[in-house]
Amino acid sequence: MVEEEAKSLPMELSEKGGVENNGFVQNEAFDDKETNTSSREEMPKMCIVGVDPAATEELALKPYAGMPKEVLLKFSSQARYRVTREILFWLIIAAAIVLVCATIAIIALSPKCLDWWQASPIYQIYPRSFKDSNMDGNGDLKGIQEKLDHITYLNIKTIWITSFYKSPLKDLGYGAEDFYDIDPMFGSMSDFENLLAAIHDRGLKVIMDLIPNHTSDKHRWFQLSRNRTGKYTDYYIWQDCTQAAGLVTPPNNWVSVFGNSSWQFDDVRKQCYFHQFGKDQPDLNFRNLAVQQEIHDIIKFWLGKGIDGFSFSALKFLLEATHLRDEPQVNKSQNPESITAYSQLYHDYTTTQVGMHDIIRSFRQTMNQFSSEPGRYRFMGSDGDEDIEATMMYYGTTFIQEADFPFNFNLINMKNLSGNSIFEAVNLWMKNMPAGKWPNWAVGSPNAARISSRTGKEYVNVMNMLILTLPGTPVTYYGEEIGMENIVSENVSEEHINSDPVVTFPEKSPMQWDGEVNAGFTEGNSSWLPVNSDYRSVNVEIQMTWSNSTLNLYRELTLLRNSELPIHRGWMCYVWNDSNVFVYVRELDGLDRVFMMVLNFGQESTIDLKAIVPSLPSEAIVRLSTNFSNAGKAVNTKLIKTEMGEGLVLEYKTAKPVHTMEAFQGNCFVAEKACYSSAFNLLYVNC
Repeated sequence: MVEEEAKSLPMELSEKGGVENNGFVQNEAFDDKETNTSSREEMPKMCIVGVDPAATEELALKPYAGMPKEVLLKFSSQARYRVTREILFWLIIAAAIVLVCATIAIIALSPKCLDWWQASPIYQIYPRSFKDSNMDGNGDLKGIQEKLDHITYLNIKTIWITSFYKSPLKDLGYGAEDFYDIDPMFGSMSDFENLLAAIHDRGLKVIMDLIPNHTSDKHRWFQLSRNRTGKYTDYYIWQDCTQAAGLVTPPNNWVSVFGNSSWQFDDVRKQCYFHQFGKDQPDLNFRNLAVQQEIHDIIKFWLGKGIDGFSFSALKFLLEATHLRDEPQVNKSQNPESITAYSQLYHDYTTTQVGMHDIIRSFRQTMNQFSSEPGRYRFMGSDGDEDIEATMMYYGTTFIQEADFPFNFNLINMKNLSGNSIFEAVNLWMKNMPAGKWPNWAVGSPNAARISSRTGKEYVNVMNMLILTLPGTPVTYYGEEIGMENIVSENVSEEHINSDPVVTFPEKSPMQWDGEVNAGFTEGNSSWLPVNSDYRSVNVEIQMTWSNSTLNLYRELTLLRNSELPIHRGWMCYVWNDSNVFVYVRELDGLDRVFMMVLNFGQESTIDLKAIVPSLPSEAIVRLSTNFSNAGKAVNTKLIKTEMGEGLVLEYKTAKPVHTMEAFQGNCFVAEKACYSSAFNLLYVNC
């Protein structure tokens, strides 16, 4: 009975349209070798009733996980799978092409990134006055390293250290005795290498001074030259001159920058050597190619050490006319024998001679050899000239580069402070600067009185606001971020004045770090220059705690400059200037947010800016003010009031920026132009 039921089961399944599947039956149960053939023959043949064979095959071949290759290939060749696969393949190819094209387009349309020397303010340090680490009263390289956190606190990325070469220091280091060594006053080469490593570890850059025009008379080259030793014989400019009864008759009437004849008789060589500056600073002979090569070797040495750039000084003095003619007198009726001052002659034969710019370009080419690595561009700055057109020549040409920029001293050299004089100083640079070049601004230097002493304490903050919101690179001389003043000496004799650096260099007083003895500059008993008597209230430590301090305003301004594209790189348009105020805007194409600076350099003033710029909104927000309590307030643009020395950074939105208005076309400038796309949140150039 059981056997009959088993035989009839397949027939019943077949009649119901089922399919027999032995795929999961264990192999050993049906092994051919173990199965009795005769018994298989005895099994009845099964019939499938009412089932389409094609349908049966299709049901038997459905894809499943883990299917073998042979089964997979059967399905992959079917149209529904093949077409889907091809569609996905071409979609991936198309997406890849679009991605590559978009990348190329973004690269092609993206503006050049600002270099490090453009992106950050430059902080200039006079090393002897910054920080003393060994209690000898003189600042040094280790002292700078100790205070690097102050630089980063200011949001500054670039440090400019003035001359620290080995030197007799008669001119505070500007006449080098050895260009390859550090003066012991400042430390050792090891100290410099440690400082350089610490600077770079913080992501900062460092610039050095280099004055190639002259050396100290203690320099080995000069000692060899005065003895006519080999190639050094003509390393300096020697001319025959006569000496009788202690009086020297020079070859011509040329006068040094410091006054009196620029020729000095040398008892060893029995000739006169030429010096544009002090008599202990003989000029090198740059018409001698060996001298030029010496300077190139010096550049390579320090760049090889890892410095990030040079500031070259006294470049206009590199060459002199070979004919040695007398220079023309300013006052032709003056007795030639009475000429002793530099200002009494036109210096047609001792400055900016033909060939000078070729030498500067060669310096640039040497520096470019060290600029090939990404992120390692080597900056080259230079001094300029009294004549603005001559200064602009230091930028080079469209095809031949010289300095990245000549340092701009227009704001330092102003005679009187007013809104108009500030406008004139800024406009003089911007309208003469070659297209595509980068401006820079400074209000202090080691050779000029400090802002607070030159213009008054009330204008320190607004001057800092000016240079940190103008287009270009601001240069801050140490101590200006806290409003340091010149030191003052009273009851000093004329003899003392001529020899005492306290009087001759009042702007170089020690940095005021705190309210302790010697302002935290040194732990020694005294400093090389006296500390200003106001150090207890004007110092870094105390100003960090005052919300309305000069230091905190400076820091807020650097943050604003770094974070806001219109100020970082964008249009600058003059809006208004008068005897009291200077007003300008910073804008960026594609961005509706505008910053307007209202800076007071005179007396209390009220101005209707909406009458000057009709598209101006009725209200603007005070983003920053020299008076911190005003920040965040709304002001009526028809009635903007500023006190003496007050500065406002106003922020507003507009669909019609000033630089697009015809009335202001001659008042707008842009360097490194860029446009903003709000849709993609990126900058592009073709706008």
